[in-house]
Amino acid sequence: MNSTTASFPERIELSGEGLVLRDWTEADLSAMPELFDHPDIAYWTPIVSPFDAAAARARLDRDRQMREEGKTILLAITVDGGAPLGEVMLRRAPEGTELGYAIGPAHRGQGLAARAVTVMAAYAFEQLGAEQVILELEAENAASVAVATKAGFRLLDVPLITGEEKGRPYALQTWGLSRP
Repeated sequence: MNSTTASFPERIELSGEGLVLRDWTEADLSAMPELFDHPDIAYWTPIVSPFDAAAARARLDRDRQMREEGKTILLAITVDGGAPLGEVMLRRAPEGTELGYAIGPAHRGQGLAARAVTVMAAYAFEQLGAEQVILELEAENAASVAVATKAGFRLLDVPLITGEEKGRPYALQTWGLSRP
């Protein structure tokens, strides 16, 4: 199986670490702006800003398209399968299996990101056969560095990924977690 083109399941629900990671649904559209329309998310992530109802619809549609193409999975982070508190992403990229996350401002400080990354990494290792998962983040993003550390990732000795997004330059470090 080619790990860069194999399709993902049509539906995914993962449980662990006191969380349920589930597919985004039409019912979540109204909750998405509250989670993603925030200056921190606009600054540190590629998520569109401002994030309104139209952006929520476009994100859900794009999520479904990327999953169908076998490229990316976006799952809502919940504690019980109900209300979304944030999002965790798994992306098949040339540089490896990349994870990412965004937690709604009202739900930060509960360890949701580290727990969601741990659950998604286990899925990547057990179901997708990944040997390593990576996080790409800016060194100045102290909250993300803390998530990486708490989830057991180590800073890799690889070149920084540089570029520009939303009119600002960035330099991403690569953090890795190897298959247990």
